[in-house]
Amino acid sequence: MKYIYHILILTGLILTGFNSSAQVVYENPNNPVYKYLSRQAQKGNIEYNDLIQPISRRDIVGYLNTLQGQLDKLSPREQKELAFYQQEFSEFNDDFKDSTTFFKKDQYGRRRFLSVKDKDFFLRGDPALSFETFNGGGKSVFRTATGLTFWGHAGKHIGYQFYFQDITDKGDGIDSNRRFTPETGILRTANVNPNAKTVNYSNFRGSISYAWSNGSISFGQDQMLWGYGQNGRVVLSDKAPAYPQIRFDYSPLKWLRFNYMYAFLNSAIIDSARSYDKGNIVLGKDREMYISKYFVSHTLTFLPAKGLTLSVGESMVTSDNFDAGYLIPIMFFKAYDQYQSRYQVNTGSNGQFFFNVSSRNFIPKTHLYGTLFIDEIRTGSIFNKAKSRNQLGFNVGATRTDVVIPYLTLGLEYTRINPFVYNNLVPAQTYTNQSYSLGDWIGQNADRVTAWATYNPLPRLTTTVQFDYIRKGRDGDIFDQYWAEPQPPFLSEGPVETQKQLLIQVNYELVHKLYLKTSYQHQTGVIQPTIQTSAVPNEFRLAVSYGF
Repeated sequence: MKYIYHILILTGLILTGFNSSAQVVYENPNNPVYKYLSRQAQKGNIEYNDLIQPISRRDIVGYLNTLQGQLDKLSPREQKELAFYQQEFSEFNDDFKDSTTFFKKDQYGRRRFLSVKDKDFFLRGDPALSFETFNGGGKSVFRTATGLTFWGHAGKHIGYQFYFQDITDKGDGIDSNRRFTPETGILRTANVNPNAKTVNYSNFRGSISYAWSNGSISFGQDQMLWGYGQNGRVVLSDKAPAYPQIRFDYSPLKWLRFNYMYAFLNSAIIDSARSYDKGNIVLGKDREMYISKYFVSHTLTFLPAKGLTLSVGESMVTSDNFDAGYLIPIMFFKAYDQYQSRYQVNTGSNGQFFFNVSSRNFIPKTHLYGTLFIDEIRTGSIFNKAKSRNQLGFNVGATRTDVVIPYLTLGLEYTRINPFVYNNLVPAQTYTNQSYSLGDWIGQNADRVTAWATYNPLPRLTTTVQFDYIRKGRDGDIFDQYWAEPQPPFLSEGPVETQKQLLIQVNYELVHKLYLKTSYQHQTGVIQPTIQTSAVPNEFRLAVSYGF
């Protein structure tokens, strides 16, 4: 029955857009074009929809075309960057000719490993290579990654993409857990101890999509980012590894956007009831099964004025059994959960609400933003210290560009996550995937102040100085989360640990997709160290990567 339901939804969407031509391929949020467009939006030159990432190459081309139409507003440096990105995102040009090239320049002067254009079929591919070394603070690690990335279009509506890397870390001081760090969590190919000198893992993202003039639906594996943040995101971040998902985007009006995602997570918890004896003792006698885990979210974004966006969203983490009711994009998840669980906590799921406001160029060249994430709240006793259950997180931030000199951007941000946020009495329904947080990596009962300065002295050369000050208390007890009155105050569960980090970073895109990166980080204090060492990191990194 559920498969019929899937087919009916997909068929309806296809028929909706049958008469329009469009393709959707999502661009990696690490591409510097995101920051370039964000800065242009901050100056009021474009209307930029980046609350939810990744965004499509089709949308990026639209933003670049808008900038092309107002070159008089761009500095010579910005015009050079615009021309560079237009070479990269050239597939929607009307004069694109049929051709097949291998490691040659295309008709727009961009050298490509593979490029194929034949009527309505389009394919581009590159190797995905990176080499990185990081040293200091008791570590000396060399990282190599090899893989392949390709993407393209088939016909007038279908887009596809594939990205895979096999990654190996070798050396002393490898962080094989990646817990209290903004780096994306990993799934190791074998169980290794924390002091292993070799760790191997992989990274895969890919999808196939169907699009029409004002919407798209995609099926694949990726991360979804929700909200804004310099060193983390409260709602959805890139901390957890990519997960299989169904994504639906629709813009029925110029001032209204809708996003829906249904994701298949991994609980990392063995389901003893479904596990069974496999009949031999090779590598253990049991066939182990994980408890099924799912995540669903939807968001409405309103654009009441140029540069201003207001967004409201809802999500639900469910477990044990697949529930087709959550495949309805406009379902009110909280009400549906109450209906299915009959208002019983132990039979229900874990729901959240979240809100965001973003203002660009209302104050000239300034981006103001704020996000509120509500895990649980008693609306009738918000200000009652004895009865309140304000289990929520939030961040507020501001950045201003062209401060004193062109291309100098300053930013300040504060993030706070109250006790018990992201947690749940049902372990399979915590706000995690593969045991890594879907939200901010600092976790519950913690806050962070981030200040940074970014300057681009040359086109595609970005220098950043960033300072983070983090405080974190002990994770709260599950009994206190549900029964303690009053709730434990913020940072009251001691001891409170602190961590200060100073990061100096230089990134340069030498030619298309060839990145040179170097950074130095000085840290005082270690919160939840992930390697068995008492050393305080003073880390130097140097990296060369191509193809992603």
